[in-house]
Amino acid sequence: MNLAHLHLLLNHVPTVGLGIGLALLLASLLKKSEDLKQASFVALFLLGLLAIPAYLTGSAAQFVLQNQPEVSRPVIAAHQDAALLALIVMEITGLVAWIALWRFRRWHQTALLVLAIVTFGLMASAANIGGHIRHPEILAEGAAAPVPGWPRTAAAGAALVLDNPWVWPICEVFHFVGLCLLFGVVLLVNLRLLGFIKGVAVADINRLLPWAMVGLGINIVTGMLFFLAAPDQYTQNPTFAWKIGLMLIAGVTVLYPTMWDRPGALTPEDRAPLTGRIVAAGSICLWIAVIFLGRFLPYLGSE
Repeated sequence: MNLAHLHLLLNHVPTVGLGIGLALLLASLLKKSEDLKQASFVALFLLGLLAIPAYLTGSAAQFVLQNQPEVSRPVIAAHQDAALLALIVMEITGLVAWIALWRFRRWHQTALLVLAIVTFGLMASAANIGGHIRHPEILAEGAAAPVPGWPRTAAAGAALVLDNPWVWPICEVFHFVGLCLLFGVVLLVNLRLLGFIKGVAVADINRLLPWAMVGLGINIVTGMLFFLAAPDQYTQNPTFAWKIGLMLIAGVTVLYPTMWDRPGALTPEDRAPLTGRIVAAGSICLWIAVIFLGRFLPYLGSE
């Protein structure tokens, strides 16, 4: 099994998952259910995470298909551009969903509903273009696969990095800054849950969590620019797959402090319950593993 196989498993997840997330969100509005509302927020956040490997593995599939004459390169390029545009909006949707979990506000539901509908349309369009790559049976007999006039987002991102030598090192700097923000806040929050930091209420230290999301956002943007500039350098390195897999699991652990509804019940001297301590310890270990794999990516698994 390679990343191209994984793309076949993941490529329908964003579209189908968005349909489920939208249904949950609409049901929460109709029934005025807080539980359904929270479930829809969680679903949209998780879809934001899963959309990342769905896109990255697409480049691995492109690497496998690039030398096959029956495959249309313009259609592949259009699919990549449509998928990248959908990914950008999906990540914004996931971020707003996380903010909604962190602080329930009435406007979050409306914003998420609009974003989810737009993202669903973009994902469905990208999936439709992708179907034309290897499924000629969906076309009329003798018809050629359509090539929509999508903005060349992927090519523009790659050109930005490759044509300007200063972009890559600047992205490296911001990637490091984002990592410091992300891991610094995650470490503080999880050490507090483990009981190593005394005298600070969990509810107070959780106010730092948005800075962790800012760091994660910076790392996603800069990481995608690295990937667009040299996709084969990453997709052909198995260490990168491990890094992304561990990063997704670590990203899920960020949900715990936002969904745990009892931090205010703890005094500044109390520790979190056993479940919270297990999640906190696992989160720290996972993020350390992600940092290690990212730093040693050029040396592990590369030929």
